[in-house]
Amino acid sequence: MVSFYYLKVLKQIIFLALFCVLVGCATTQTTDKYTKDDSLEPANRVFFDINETLDQALIKPVAEVYADVTPNFIRTSITNFFENLAYLNVILNDLLQGKINQGLSDTVRFVANSTMGIGGLFDVATPMGLPENDEDFGQTLAVWGVDEGSYLYLPFFGPNTVRDSTDFVPSTLLNPFFYISSTILFPVTAINAVNKRANLLEASNIRDEAAVDPYSFTREAYLQQREYLIHDGNPPITGYDDVFSVDDEQNDGSGVLKIE
Repeated sequence: MVSFYYLKVLKQIIFLALFCVLVGCATTQTTDKYTKDDSLEPANRVFFDINETLDQALIKPVAEVYADVTPNFIRTSITNFFENLAYLNVILNDLLQGKINQGLSDTVRFVANSTMGIGGLFDVATPMGLPENDEDFGQTLAVWGVDEGSYLYLPFFGPNTVRDSTDFVPSTLLNPFFYISSTILFPVTAINAVNKRANLLEASNIRDEAAVDPYSFTREAYLQQREYLIHDGNPPITGYDDVFSVDDEQNDGSGVLKIE
């Protein structure tokens, strides 16, 4: 299950990394905000280098071959299948966060994709008006007011915080494959890991080319993405309070503000 969760989190990182490249990383105080939360940076960097070495030496080359020989529609179906398997964790955290209507919608989505979608191979729920949501226990704890703690980069699992790492327990216990024998679990998990990595090839190349320090870029992208998810796509805007300094002396009454 290690590769499964490592690549699940990596997908979120790469997505935000690509987003940051496109918008020019407009946040003005990102570095200061997130660096102070990385009190474990020396150990985190060691584990980051281990993961990157493993990815470059094994996972990425296999994923590149897989992407070349596997049609897109098959990769899409495999992605849908594993995302549907993990959706019970989304439903649980909908309810724990008090999002009852979203929880009911996600339950119907899971049932529809599991039945009409043939075990989740096909996403029939989205065209039915049942959008996919992304909730986990780390977000639930944030809603309950638990502090995120230090940034934590785990070997194989990848970027986390102390708070987010708690999601490994419910997400594992709620995944049906956790209860399947290892002779079946290992090859299926390997397929999922390679498929996820193949889906990220282009985005990860952009990240590697754009980042002067891949570790810092990954950390900041991850923490920003978590804030985005916790606030359901509407994170509070910070860092712009001192851009304009306006007081009574600068406002001459003419309606024109003088900017220092």
